[in-house]
Amino acid sequence: MLARLLSLPLFVILMGAGALAMFLPALHAYIEADMETARVFFLSGGLFLLLTLMVGIATATYSPASTALSHMIALVAAFTVLPAMLAVPFMESVTGADFGDGYFEMVSALTTTGATLYDDPATLPRAVHYWRALVGWLGGFLIWVAAFAILAPLSLGGFEVTTASEAGQRARGEYGFIRVARPGERLIKYAGKLFPVYTGLTVLLWLGLTISGEEAFVAVCHAMSTLATSGISPVGGLANGQAGLGGEILVFLFMFFAISHLTFAPDPGRRRIMAFLTDPEFRFALVIITVVPALLFLRHWTGALDQSPENAPLTALRAAWGSLFTVMSFLTTTGFDSAAWADSAAWSGLQTPGLILIGLCLIGGGVATTAGGVKLMRVYALFIHSRREMDRLVHPSSVGNLGVQARRIRRQGAYVSWIFFMMFTLSVAAIMSALALTGLSFESSLVLTVSTLSTTGPLADLGGEFAVKFAFLDDWARGILITSMVLGRLETLAFIALLNPEFWRR
Repeated sequence: MLARLLSLPLFVILMGAGALAMFLPALHAYIEADMETARVFFLSGGLFLLLTLMVGIATATYSPASTALSHMIALVAAFTVLPAMLAVPFMESVTGADFGDGYFEMVSALTTTGATLYDDPATLPRAVHYWRALVGWLGGFLIWVAAFAILAPLSLGGFEVTTASEAGQRARGEYGFIRVARPGERLIKYAGKLFPVYTGLTVLLWLGLTISGEEAFVAVCHAMSTLATSGISPVGGLANGQAGLGGEILVFLFMFFAISHLTFAPDPGRRRIMAFLTDPEFRFALVIITVVPALLFLRHWTGALDQSPENAPLTALRAAWGSLFTVMSFLTTTGFDSAAWADSAAWSGLQTPGLILIGLCLIGGGVATTAGGVKLMRVYALFIHSRREMDRLVHPSSVGNLGVQARRIRRQGAYVSWIFFMMFTLSVAAIMSALALTGLSFESSLVLTVSTLSTTGPLADLGGEFAVKFAFLDDWARGILITSMVLGRLETLAFIALLNPEFWRR
């Protein structure tokens, strides 16, 4: 039976997982005596499970000519077609919601963007909040597994910076088994290795938040949103929860899992402490979350001390923590803001602190994590290449001494990173132009574009001078943002690889 399941197309497996997941909010609604919502999710789960069974039977003997192409197409379909199925129980459970609303919410959750049309949490049943957080959590797990099982063997998703293969080409060595693995076997292999760790960390954070005083339901949603970097909250954010400073500290610590691919590397040897200390992503992230909050904190130190000398020490500590937490949150594209972020913005004296958050989201987190953005590894490659070029201006005959891997990163890695950065910039320009045609202002277009391309939905509330509400957008603008979310989640290089004729001939 297991061998039969492994031979099914990837998209059928994902359909089955999505259908089974619907029974969890059904159980939650039943426990809370919300029988109407429980009925909707239970019937939807049964219906789509039956549909999955029928599709599975019809495709049981299907054998794709190219497993790499099959996986890439299935991954694109997972973020474009699968949300249509996931939107059905959402649409039926929320009063006044139509299919377009449900589809937007599910694409946002599955891509771990966390953008929502419902700013008032009270307008959604608790089971629907749980469904959004669960879909985001599953979407985070999917992209984590896909990074190692699909993108890494093809030198995509940020792995092209360090590999010797060209982007979109099969990598050799560690991932060479891609040529013989069955369509679902590789996903099952990595899912089996990563799921216990992913689930265990989520449960651990859930227990920690509950001990800190958070309600169990809110704690589990925040735990799933933190590990998936979706920023989905049933109460409108951590600041509206009951966990307080202790909860923020816990979430801050668990967000470290989104700044380096070593945190969930299949090889346990890569997760050793020494590996992190030498990992460029980890060290580069530490520099950012140290320097940026320090600059915000020190900018108006004297002025703030003169204004309120009696409360200055306490205000200073709140401002420092608010900056540290929020910088970490938006660097990992989670999108939670600290309850002290308002104090941090006031302390710094910056009139547009949202620009800093936009820059952090553009940088993004680590390769093979749920974080979006350009990714730390690519920014690091561009940095060391620029530093080397500056050295050569001063010492034209000098020789780099950082080793073979560093030489590859600053040469081939920097080259492909620059290509990705330019494509990312062109994507920003194209999406902003499209949004401008719908009547949005330049600032709103910029904030919404970065918010969706970097999969940081909460940025829409904090990135500009005024919050931009997704609910007030027309259908055209929402359609553009849906495309932007999918593009930001899968990255431009993956779509470019699909357009390569050689990729289709394999």
